[in-house]
Amino acid sequence: MSILSQKMQEDMQLRGLAARTQETYVQAVRQLAKYYHRSPDQIDEEELRQYFLYLKSTRGVSNSTFRIALCGIKFFYEHTLQRDWHILELVRPEKQKKLPVVLSVEEVHQVLAYLREPSYRVCLRTIYTCGLRLLEGTQLQVSEIDGGRKMLHLAQAKGNKDRYIPLPDAALEGLRSHWQSHRNPRWLFPAKHNPQVAMHETGVQKAFRMALQQSGVRKQATVHTLRHSYATHLLEAGTDLRVIQAYLGHSSPTTTALYLHLTAEINSQSANRINEMLAGLWQ
Repeated sequence: MSILSQKMQEDMQLRGLAARTQETYVQAVRQLAKYYHRSPDQIDEEELRQYFLYLKSTRGVSNSTFRIALCGIKFFYEHTLQRDWHILELVRPEKQKKLPVVLSVEEVHQVLAYLREPSYRVCLRTIYTCGLRLLEGTQLQVSEIDGGRKMLHLAQAKGNKDRYIPLPDAALEGLRSHWQSHRNPRWLFPAKHNPQVAMHETGVQKAFRMALQQSGVRKQATVHTLRHSYATHLLEAGTDLRVIQAYLGHSSPTTTALYLHLTAEINSQSANRINEMLAGLWQ
C-alpha cells in the first residue's frame, strides 16, 4: 500500500489537511486493508458496506472513532481513487448531544496538584490556563510566547487558523522558569530522550489519569476536560461568548454555545429568574 499511501498523503497535502489529520486518515484506511487482508483498491463497494456494519454493530466503536474511520476512508475512495460510490454518501455517524464532563475550579486545582513530573505538571497547567487541545499543549513552541503582550500566539492550529490567547503573569513566569530547565531552542516541552521533537501526548494523558485517580475526584475526566472546564469557568466569570469562541478557535459560535448548558452559575441565575416569574402562581 506504500504507493497508494503516498498518493493519498499528497492528496491530503493539496487539500490542506493538518498533519495529524493525515495520520489518522491513513491509519483508518490501513485498518480497512488489514481487515480484508488485501490492498484497499481491491475492495469493492459491498465489502466496504459490510466493514461499516462491522464497525457499528460488531465492534460497537464510539461515535468519534466511527467518524474518523468514515472520513479517512471516504477521502481515500473519493479523492485518491476517484470512486463515486453510493455507500460513501449513505453512511453517517450517529448524532449525539452528549454534554462533556466539566471540573470545578477547585477540582482542577485538586487534580493538577497530584502531578509530580515537572514537564507534565507545567504542560497540563498551561492546557487549562489557555484552553488548549492536548496536541497544542505538548507542541507549544518558544516562538509562540509573546511575553511583551502577555499572549500565546498559536500559529496554524487546528483548521490552519492562528489565534491569540491571554497568558496570565503566573503562567508566563511558570513557562519561563520551565524553559530555563532545558533551554530548548524550539520546544517548550521537548521529549526527554530526543529533544529534537516535542513531548509525546501519551505520557501527558497517562500522568493526568494517574493524578485524577489519586486526587479522589470521581468524574470521568480526560485531558480535554481541562479545555471544557476553561471555557465554562470563563463563561461563569462573565466573559463574552464571542471572546471565548476566539480563544478556543471555534469556527462556529454554535460550538461554543454548548458551554451555556454547563455553567452552574448561569443555570442558577436562570432558576432564580424562573422562580421569580412563578412567584405566587402555585399558591
